[in-house]
Amino acid sequence: MARYIEGETRLQRLLLPDCLEDYVSEDNPVRVVDVFIDELDLGTMGFAGPASTGRPGYHPATLLKLYLYGYLNQVQSSRRLEREAGRNVEVMWLTGKLAPDFKTIADFRRDNGAAIRAACAQFVVLCRQLGLLAGGTVAVDGSRFKAVNTRDKNFTPGAIRRRMEQVEASIARYLSLLDTADRQEDDVAQMRSIRLKDRLDRLRQQMRDLQAMDHVVAVAPDRQVSLTDPDARAMATNGKGTGLVGYNVQAAVDAKHHLIVAHEVTNIGHDRSQLASMGRQAKDATGAGALTVLADRGYFSGEEVLACDEIGISAIVPKPLTSGAKADGRWGKQDFTYDAPSDTYRCPAGETLTWRFSSVEKDLTLHTYWADGCGACLVKDQCTTGKQRRIKRWEHEVVIEAMQRRLDRMPDAMRIRRRTVEHVFGTIKDWMGRSHFLTRHLPNVGTEMSLHVLAYNLKRAIAILGAATLMKAMRA
Repeated sequence: MARYIEGETRLQRLLLPDCLEDYVSEDNPVRVVDVFIDELDLGTMGFAGPASTGRPGYHPATLLKLYLYGYLNQVQSSRRLEREAGRNVEVMWLTGKLAPDFKTIADFRRDNGAAIRAACAQFVVLCRQLGLLAGGTVAVDGSRFKAVNTRDKNFTPGAIRRRMEQVEASIARYLSLLDTADRQEDDVAQMRSIRLKDRLDRLRQQMRDLQAMDHVVAVAPDRQVSLTDPDARAMATNGKGTGLVGYNVQAAVDAKHHLIVAHEVTNIGHDRSQLASMGRQAKDATGAGALTVLADRGYFSGEEVLACDEIGISAIVPKPLTSGAKADGRWGKQDFTYDAPSDTYRCPAGETLTWRFSSVEKDLTLHTYWADGCGACLVKDQCTTGKQRRIKRWEHEVVIEAMQRRLDRMPDAMRIRRRTVEHVFGTIKDWMGRSHFLTRHLPNVGTEMSLHVLAYNLKRAIAILGAATLMKAMRA
């Protein structure tokens, strides 16, 4: 056809390269995968060895290479990896033209979870040895990832109550339609009555199932039941009505080259209890003597900040503004100045609030302060609606105040956090195709996430150093 680029005929004879080696360029990432896994001591990491009897199996290195290549190229499914092994020249080069079936591939990921996570950690060690980790500052964040469990297969007291209300409304609507059909005597009305009765029977069965599930949820430890993946949990997201059933993935990312130094998968729907744990893992991974951890206000917890301080981690987390007085236009606690030597507070009107008593609330020891002259104060309406303004101070409040001073000295801390860690989750979710985890149960999902993290870090290292330099360092 004129004016178009013409392709060659399928019957054209070609002189193809003599070996697979000629199909893979020297800087191809598949060569990095091959060298990295060949240099690992798989036995020490816990990969299963060969069986003493029966048919010989595949070497763990072969299956690990196949998985890492798949996660690097957005092919995570065992069935898709099986197909790639039979048609992809790079995979043929990597595995020596071996083509395991999908069940063998899936079983390897399921049975070698701890070893795969160890391989992921080993690459972080390599990055540390190559100087790719600054080690002084990391950003911590969490993101919700969908589980294989749908929202319809997840039950909470609130969800059951809403579904019961919907079923009751449907039953009432169908009963009304049935009454209308019964008043008519033609054949069409009779057929409609049969269909409506069948639908009512199904709705009543659905109501009985919901009532039975309500009893199961009531005795569950966290009052939540997921049928497809028992470990998945309903989690709220920022958008209204956009909650999902899934897992909360935590990541600590080094501020220098944005490499993930630590990660963890939890089924806890909030981040408040994760700061110290992620900080400790990041400190161990980077080997830093002193570490600064940046996190958003969703991580704020006095106990977590104190735990970080006790292990030499400087946390920088904005404190949420939850003061009811401030919301009503009155002075908040931050408007009162604490004087440590005298253990007193000074209010904006100049009055001194002294210590009165201590109490324990939610396992926290709190000291309470107030002044005697609040009744005659001219600006009392700007301070409190009660008899006197009371200020409560946690016994370890000095740790929170020190963290606030660090935040004041580092006004761009939250911008650094955002540009360091948030794109990491966006990249991994994009590789997943905005889909859900393929595995079920928390340990297996953790293994799947480790493969994502290993692939992400490997791709980052190749972009920073180049394939040739990285392979040379691996062999050293």
